[in-house]
Amino acid sequence: MTKTFVITGGTDGIGAAVARALFSRGDHAVVIGTNQGKADRLIREADDAPGSAAFYPADLSLVSNTRRTVSDLLEAYPEIDGLVMCARYFRTYRSVTSDGFEDNFALFYLSRVLFSYGLLGAFEKADGAVVVNVAGPGHDTPIDWDDLQSARQYDGVRAMFMSGRLNDLLGVTFAKRHGKGRVKYVLFHPGTTSTGFVGEFDPPTAAFIEQQKAMAKPATAVVPPILRLLDDPPQEPLSAFNMYDELSVRSGLFSPKSAARLADITAELLDLDAK
Repeated sequence: MTKTFVITGGTDGIGAAVARALFSRGDHAVVIGTNQGKADRLIREADDAPGSAAFYPADLSLVSNTRRTVSDLLEAYPEIDGLVMCARYFRTYRSVTSDGFEDNFALFYLSRVLFSYGLLGAFEKADGAVVVNVAGPGHDTPIDWDDLQSARQYDGVRAMFMSGRLNDLLGVTFAKRHGKGRVKYVLFHPGTTSTGFVGEFDPPTAAFIEQQKAMAKPATAVVPPILRLLDDPPQEPLSAFNMYDELSVRSGLFSPKSAARLADITAELLDLDAK
């Protein structure tokens, strides 16, 4: 039976590799991204595959775009079997979106909040849906609660890692609220991978990225563990993996108290119901 999976950041790197694997085996891959040319190539590949693909262009660093995209997906797909969130964009220098949010915080964290909760109704209609948040769980970067958007002292790497920590706490809250249901939440760390490495880099960072590309595993190597999670989700409401290795979600890095604090802050920022 054909299943429907949504992939954010689906035109590059890991997201594109997952999309190809899904439509190549007969599923429907719904790709969200900004690169029309790469999306067109994916759609052409899907035309000759057992499955199918669709593309929704959207800059998910804008909250308004993310909300519109979620609404469009719910209208087109009343039932969704899984979500794989890969979208992120590195910036050496701090940038603020037209919505007034720091770009990394908006794309790497807020968009994942809106997709996770926004598509919940469609997940609940599926036979055991799973959300895979590709965010590098378990990193011990401290959370600066007074400066979540790095306004005082911005460092691109630290901002990326801190947003990853926020995604860990997003998973904790989602599981607490919906863990008794049929939707499972998985935090996934792909390790060093040769993805699209999209971003805006200063020269030293660009040189470092090129070195990483030369040493990193290909994006296709990350596909099997992700497909395993989509096909056979863990029974726990929340789990975390580094490729195939399961990580504990019972350490202080996954503090329910911190997760509740973040959920309240996020609800106020996005004008959401905090309950």
